Amino acid sequence: MKNNKQLEFWRGEFGDLYIGRNTPEDVVYPSRVEMWKKILSVFPDLPSSILEVGSNIGNNLKILDQLLDVEIYALEPNAKARETLKKNIEITEDKIFNGSAKDLPIDSSKIDLVFTSGVLIHIAPEDLQSSCAEIYRVSRRYILSIEYFNPTPIQIPYRGHDGVLFKRDFGSFWIENFPNLKVIDYGFFWKPQTGLDNLTWWLFQKP
Repeated sequence: MKNNKQLEFWRGEFGDLYIGRNTPEDVVYPSRVEMWKKILSVFPDLPSSILEVGSNIGNNLKILDQLLDVEIYALEPNAKARETLKKNIEITEDKIFNGSAKDLPIDSSKIDLVFTSGVLIHIAPEDLQSSCAEIYRVSRRYILSIEYFNPTPIQIPYRGHDGVLFKRDFGSFWIENFPNLKVIDYGFFWKPQTGLDNLTWWLFQKP
């Protein structure tokens, strides 16, 4: 699948089906709450505004809205996911964006924390640098990535499709391409203990 078709892939039927697989489960949801408590505990100062790039139906934002006194923003290319997100969290229409990571319709340095969760893995390698540059541009203070990890870049088949799932060391990618970022912390959520899908996270601070 060519990278110029990736956005339409997630806006189409496959993206619609993903909504059903992303519905919160009673077993996993408490683990995701604990995940966020762990990550938030390492912030030097808690953010007052948050943007999730690739928010889907808002599972992460719902938790963050409960844990923090924070202004929530969401970017999601799939129309059905955006409609579901509006039902899941209190958010005004002007804070929900239809777009892609490599072209964020948001002013520079506007948001305290910009994060992805299982989104960079779905960006084609040739678009990854430009997408991260946009995340960097929009962030005022912090960048967080919660993704699958592999020591070297690799593409793996995903539900019968090629060219839509890529693993790598995203933390190293960030600091190699944006060397002035400060690493605040990083960690791993092991599935046998957390129920989460073996997620690695990296938190960075802009100068």
